[in-house]
Amino acid sequence: MGAWDDWIGRQETRTDVLTPGLAARFTATLDRPEPDTLPQGLHWALCLPDAPTAGLGTDGHPLRDDSPASFLPPVPLPRRMWASSEVQFLAPLTMGDHVRRVSTIETITEKSGSSGQLVFVDVSHQTHAADRLLIAERQTIVYRAASTEVPAPRPTDMTPDLGAWDWHRTVTPAEPLLFRYSALTFNSHRIHYDRPYAVEVERYRGLVVHGPLMATLLLDLAARALGDNRLTHFAFRGQSPAFAGEPLYLVGKQDGTTLTLAALGSDGRVVMSAEAQI
Repeated sequence: MGAWDDWIGRQETRTDVLTPGLAARFTATLDRPEPDTLPQGLHWALCLPDAPTAGLGTDGHPLRDDSPASFLPPVPLPRRMWASSEVQFLAPLTMGDHVRRVSTIETITEKSGSSGQLVFVDVSHQTHAADRLLIAERQTIVYRAASTEVPAPRPTDMTPDLGAWDWHRTVTPAEPLLFRYSALTFNSHRIHYDRPYAVEVERYRGLVVHGPLMATLLLDLAARALGDNRLTHFAFRGQSPAFAGEPLYLVGKQDGTTLTLAALGSDGRVVMSAEAQI
């Protein structure tokens, strides 16, 4: 038996209501007028973990233990990241929806990488409204050891070659954007708002842009090009951290019903890769 077998199949159910206030704050964060239909990616601001402040660890995430009430396994590795997601958009969210999300731990896998031990946790999220399944997502969370490396310096700002892409948009995530997205998603992970902690403890060179925020910006890029709620499938994978104050080049291209999307750093590195279907 594996160390985490007792967590396989563990479930939790959370409920929420999609209010006009939430929708307005979400679109304002993206600098978009509130659309007639609600944008894809809004589900990441619903059915949020609501651990009390006293139940947070030093990194700002909820503490993990082996109690029956704990959903995620008590992996002892201190660093947690949202590595990737694969999302099926089956029907759009609508204003006033009473939302129910059922989350299930599907697999837990231990691996060794160049940075040491890694533990991957795959979680299925099923988002319903009025007994209809609206969104099905498989999320991968990765836990890793603390870094002892000196943060890499900021690369020289350049404009990557965008000639191969049909659409592109440049965004420089600033601290207020990160703060607003943390507030929308009730995310108190300190790497997104506490620069001394991010640099001195977790060894990043600055405040880290949320993975789902970058994914939301890619969904927004597709919506600006094709219209809202056009995607039926969206999969993304984080490949490199992005930092506040550094330009992000959001790019996309279409081949029939298939979209290829990415967020690029100013040095041309792929920060996030994504694929979608319309």
